[in-house]
Amino acid sequence: MTFSPDLKTYIQSHFTMAALAMAAGMLILWFMGNPHIWTGAIGGLAAVAVRGWYLMDEELSHRWDMTAATLNGPAGRIVPLDQITEVKSIGSAVQLITKAGEKHLIKFQADPDTTITRINAARASVGDHA
Repeated sequence: MTFSPDLKTYIQSHFTMAALAMAAGMLILWFMGNPHIWTGAIGGLAAVAVRGWYLMDEELSHRWDMTAATLNGPAGRIVPLDQITEVKSIGSAVQLITKAGEKHLIKFQADPDTTITRINAARASVGDHA
């Protein structure tokens, strides 16, 4: 089973980040007494848009493959299923926490709950065979 990032979710996440960055930029300028607080919105939008465009190819190429015993992720990450202590969602990402305290993100999942359910089912299956 493969967990790949979803383009629509990637774009939606960046719209959300842009809205937050725009509001934060305007708020910071307002606190500083700048009479042109609207420039904070432009700056926040531009920063997130450039980041999103620049990282899109890389982020959308990160996939996680689940075998019977491991989750194999980008950059050679290998997470044994029997070492995972917690699987939870953080926005559109699924966070894996291992017994050693390592944390890994499976980012931009269209349905994080389904991803969590599938990983937990595989973890239970590994536990049944141990």
